[in-house]
Amino acid sequence: MDYDCVKRVHLIGVAGTGMGSFAGMLKAAGYEVTGSDENVYPPMSTQLARWGIEAMTPYAPANLERARPDLVVVGNVVRAVNPEAAAMRQRGLLHVSFPQALGDLFIGPRRGAVVVGTHGKTTTTAMLAAVLFHAGRDPSFLVGGVTRDFDSNFRLGKGPDFVVEGDEYDTAYFDKGPKFLHYRPRTAIFTSCELDHADIYRDQAHYESAFARFVELLPADGFLAACGGWEPVVRLAGAARCPVETYSVTAPAHWQARGLVLGPDGARFDLHRRGISLGPVHLPVGGAHNVENALGVAAAATALGLTPGEIAAGLAAFGGVRRRQEVRGTAGGVTVIDDFAHHPTATARTLEAIASRHPGARLLACFEPRSNTSRRSLHQREYVTAFPGAAAVYLLTPAPHDRVPEAERLDVGRLAREIAAGGQPARAFAAVEEMVAAVAAEARPGDVVVAMSNGAFGGIWEKLLARLGR
Repeated sequence: MDYDCVKRVHLIGVAGTGMGSFAGMLKAAGYEVTGSDENVYPPMSTQLARWGIEAMTPYAPANLERARPDLVVVGNVVRAVNPEAAAMRQRGLLHVSFPQALGDLFIGPRRGAVVVGTHGKTTTTAMLAAVLFHAGRDPSFLVGGVTRDFDSNFRLGKGPDFVVEGDEYDTAYFDKGPKFLHYRPRTAIFTSCELDHADIYRDQAHYESAFARFVELLPADGFLAACGGWEPVVRLAGAARCPVETYSVTAPAHWQARGLVLGPDGARFDLHRRGISLGPVHLPVGGAHNVENALGVAAAATALGLTPGEIAAGLAAFGGVRRRQEVRGTAGGVTVIDDFAHHPTATARTLEAIASRHPGARLLACFEPRSNTSRRSLHQREYVTAFPGAAAVYLLTPAPHDRVPEAERLDVGRLAREIAAGGQPARAFAAVEEMVAAVAAEARPGDVVVAMSNGAFGGIWEKLLARLGR
C-alpha cells in the first residue's frame, strides 16, 4: 500500500473506541480526518469534536462526497452491505482496515511492542506504555481503554517504541484474520489463553491457532514474555524463534513476585528474575492478576533496555485504566465500583482484587452478560463460581440477541438458582432499574457494590449512587 499521496482520511465506523482513537492519532500526525457512523454519542462524540474531527451520521454515500478522501479506513463493525462501504467499492476508493493502517503508518516505522491474550491486555498495555514514558522513552501507544496516566487511549511520541493492545478479534469484512497479525511485533507479552469470542472461534483449538500465528511473527531478535500460569501460553510460546521468558505469580517462572502482600494501597513485592532479587516494587493497582501483569511488563521492559530501578519507579507511578476497578463514587456509606470484567475468569479476579483493596467490606456483585461470549451458554457452568466472596449476586437478563440463537443463550435464571444453591444469594432481573432498587434496599454503610459489564450497563453506576444518596 502506497501512502505517500494520502492526505485526507475518512473512517467508516469512527465512533468505536479503537477507530475513534485512531482518528485522533491520524489528526495528530497531520492528516485531514473525517468519519461516519450510525450513531455518535459521548464520550467519543466529545473526543472527536475536541480533536476537530467531523463525524457524519448516518452511514450514506453522500458522506464520501463530503469527505473526498484519499484513503478510507473501514472498521470491523462495518459489513459489506453497508451503504457507505458499497459506495466506496463502486467508486474504487483506496481502502484498508484499521489494523492494517495502524501497522503500516504508525507501528511499522517504530519498534512494535504488542500485548496479546484473553485477559489483562488493556491494563498490561497501558502499564508498559506508562513505564516506558516514566523512564523518558517517549513512547507511542494505542490501547483499548482510557489510561489515567495520560487521560487518553492513544499517544504519539517521538521515541522508538509503539506499544499496542493486540486484539484477536477479526479485522474487517474483507479480512477475517485477527487484528494483531497486522501489528509487526518485535517485543510481545502473552498474558493468557482461554476460549473467548465464541462468535468467531469454534473451540479452544481454533482460538489457539490465532495466537500460534502471532507467535510466528516475532523475529529471531525479538522477545516474548509468556505467562507461565497458562499451559496453552507456555506451549504456544515454545514455537517462537526469539528468546522467551516466563512470568507468573503462582507457577514456576523466570520472573516472580516474592513476598507478595496485597492491601488497601495495592501490592508490594520483591521482583525476582531467575531467582535473583531486583529490588522491591510497589504497584498501586490492586489484585494478584495485576501483579502478574506487572511481571510481564518488567520482563518486556528489561528486553527494551530499562533498568530494574526504572521499572520499579514506573510501576509505582502507574495510575491504572478507567473502568478497571474504578471507584465511581460513594453514597450513603456505600462505595460503587465500575469494572469491565465479563469473562468468568475476569469477574472472579476482579472481585478478589477488590476484596484485597477493601478488607472486611461486604461485596455486592452486579453483572451484565453483554459480550457475544458471555451471552452464550459456553460458560454457563463457570459463571456459577465466578463471583467469589460476594455477599450477594445480581444478574441482568440480556435482551434477546439476534446473533445468539435461543438454544445457545446463557440461562440467567438457571444461573441465579445454581449460584444460590451454592450458598450465595443470587437473583436475576429483567431491567437495570429493578436491580438498582434491590441493591439499594439491601446495601448498608461500609458495603462495596461492584458492577461489571463490557458495556454501559444501563448507567447503573450513576443510578445506584443517586438512589443510595437518597
